[in-house]
Amino acid sequence: MSANGWLQFALFSVILLASVRPVGIYLARVLEGERTWLDRVLHPIERLIYKLSGVDSAHEMNWREYAFAVLGFSAVSMVLTYAIERLQQFLPFNPQGLAAVGPDLAWNTAASFTTNTNWQSYVPETTMSYFTQMVGLAYHNFGSAAVGIAVAVALIRGIKRTTSTTIGNFWVDMTRTFLYVLVPASLVYALLLVGQGVPQNLKAYTTAHPLEQPKQTQTIAQGPVASQEAIKMLGTNGGGFFNANSAHPFENPTPLSNLLQMLSIFIIPAGLTYTLGRMTGSPGHGWAVLAAMFVLFTAGFATVYWAEAHPHALIHGAAQTATLTAPGGNMEGKEVRNGIAASSLFATITTDASCGAVTSMHDSLTPLGGMVVLINIMMGEVVFGGVGSGLYGILIMVVLAVFIAGLMVGRTPEYLGKKIEAYDVKMSMLYVLIFPLIILAFTAVFVLSPTIGLSSLANQGPHGLTEILYAYTSGAGNNGSAFAGLNANTWWYNVMLGWTMLAGRLLMMIPVLALAGNLASKKSVPPSPGTFPVNTGLFATLLVGVIVILSALTFFPALSLGPILEHLVLKAGQVF
Repeated sequence: MSANGWLQFALFSVILLASVRPVGIYLARVLEGERTWLDRVLHPIERLIYKLSGVDSAHEMNWREYAFAVLGFSAVSMVLTYAIERLQQFLPFNPQGLAAVGPDLAWNTAASFTTNTNWQSYVPETTMSYFTQMVGLAYHNFGSAAVGIAVAVALIRGIKRTTSTTIGNFWVDMTRTFLYVLVPASLVYALLLVGQGVPQNLKAYTTAHPLEQPKQTQTIAQGPVASQEAIKMLGTNGGGFFNANSAHPFENPTPLSNLLQMLSIFIIPAGLTYTLGRMTGSPGHGWAVLAAMFVLFTAGFATVYWAEAHPHALIHGAAQTATLTAPGGNMEGKEVRNGIAASSLFATITTDASCGAVTSMHDSLTPLGGMVVLINIMMGEVVFGGVGSGLYGILIMVVLAVFIAGLMVGRTPEYLGKKIEAYDVKMSMLYVLIFPLIILAFTAVFVLSPTIGLSSLANQGPHGLTEILYAYTSGAGNNGSAFAGLNANTWWYNVMLGWTMLAGRLLMMIPVLALAGNLASKKSVPPSPGTFPVNTGLFATLLVGVIVILSALTFFPALSLGPILEHLVLKAGQVF
């Protein structure tokens, strides 16, 4: 660990925290239908979209209508993406002449991009045509991000409103998020990436002759990379244009592009915490939620950085002592140009959010470093999390924290003027229980099956268990990163991971919207001396404790058989 590494963390943190208020204010204005500086250009387009699509922008939906719209939109767009993949050899913008994607892989990919997971069981540059990348996959990067933000704002409205039967209009929330947030931000961001050297073209791949062996050829992939990279990061999607993802110099060529990519993963989820405070009339609550997120993020980075920078006696043939020419520590699976600090920071950020973008191989992290990035996802997408989904995920934890605080003092818990009753706790617990049930059940089935589960592993023992556990955690958590020692491009893994991603996204949205509808229908009660304030450091501490304890109680047995056991085995080998 070095001063330079901590300086990188500090620079990132200062820029991120400085962006929270302006981004949060803008998001609140967009989602509340207030005027913005883009109205002059975009408002006529917004009205035209409503007219052409038959949307009544004044109509408000109850939570069931809202949920039906979310599920319907996701289902239709998923079917269209599947069709594009299966028919890509007949579609334009396919200069490489790539064949149709196989049925099981097309299913997995369509489910992956619909759910904001962007898990990739394929090599993108040799599997997906430009048309599939742009129309099928990049479109979902916008759509899935907009769905997450829409559901989050619906829950905020449920907290804000009193004696109301409605929580907004999904189509309006989607349209405004597309037009006023994701599209303009991605346009500017893509131009910045092009300026850093990221390709943006529709040319066929280039055939080059290496200087050392001029008679041989090398194919250099390119394409519309910058436009996909921008929304990949802003929408916390993570699906790379190239197999190496953000470790590829065409996706992430410079230190500035690396900083921009890390910031863009967190900038909207962090801003939404201020949006929460502004829309509910309690700015302090928004800051308390942000503080809880930031504490967990800092702890995660510090642990990963320590684990990767710390020399290990069983690592042979590599210089582990930091010098002027060597970073020291565990450089396995890391880009030399990024080093340990930037790689640890990126790995922490991408697993705190539901973003599968990577600049290093998580499979090559030390057991403790790999355990932390796994735990980041296991906490339920609440440490900033995905755009929208991170906010509604942590608000579920807020409801549970308030409920626990109420139990401590023996009174009905209250949250921003709403009494938290049995139905609210049931919906929150349903959300919390679906997640580990999916992960642990599928992991157990595949670990116990030599044919469909273990045959895809490159490693046995505790590391092999971690590879399968990570795959289903990443799928259910809509993260999309992976331990590369598992070949998931098999029929069984493609099909079951597809269902895992759909359940981890859409099945968990239903109790969130049900909670929003129930909170909106409640009367507001004035605070009393027994009301637990949710805008203090004490509340942020309680919230962190609830998240950590729930995660530990749920996943510790699985972790003890995976990364913890692997760490102890390595320590025993070091001793003997």
